Amino acid sequence: MSVPARRRAAHAIAALAAACAWCAASPSAQTEKASPHAAGADSFDELYAKGKRLNDSMKTLTARFTETTTSSLLTRPLVARGRVAVERPARIALRYSEPDARTVLIDGNTMTMPWPSRGVRQVSNIATTQARIQKYFVNGTPGDLRREFTIEDRGAGGDRPNDYAIAMLPKRKQIRENLARLDLWVNRTTLLLDAMKMTFVSGDTKTMTFEDVVPNAPIPPGSFSVDPD
Repeated sequence: MSVPARRRAAHAIAALAAACAWCAASPSAQTEKASPHAAGADSFDELYAKGKRLNDSMKTLTARFTETTTSSLLTRPLVARGRVAVERPARIALRYSEPDARTVLIDGNTMTMPWPSRGVRQVSNIATTQARIQKYFVNGTPGDLRREFTIEDRGAGGDRPNDYAIAMLPKRKQIRENLARLDLWVNRTTLLLDAMKMTFVSGDTKTMTFEDVVPNAPIPPGSFSVDPD
């Protein structure tokens, strides 16, 4: 895997980890109604605050995902599907089943990406990325995030009318060299993440949509191992 590809993969996983850190809520959030003025000027701050409050009771999360990649190097979008499992504070497993089996595992400060059909197995230290996620998305404030990102709160989610739509444009040069924009769609009723889209400086995009999201779901043993039982 080339250096740009590794960086892009790292940014994609970091974006997912960050989104899971504050957009996912506990089952009690599924009955909480949005504030009447949540679509106004302060909706990002309100959504952030709600997510942080409710996220304290979430220990695990599972979901099905569909990942769509567009690129100038592809003749048509590449669609992949699989399942994601999250265990706080710092474990994520993405297990792809289509079009071929591969895995992305985050366990603490280590990211492992085995891809058997390509004979690839990469292990990366992501301590810096994890520290930033904890600083800005777990322990931070909306003000902290605004120092790192330009936040565009777009209210209703366009073709996703049941979602809050938020765009985050990185200010840090090191991030802007690869990631141009991160879009999040958060369900207005459940406060769960419905979709996220990463737009890279090349114009390539990666979109992930989530279904059957279950907070505090039982996580089978071995879920965060390269070769699960």
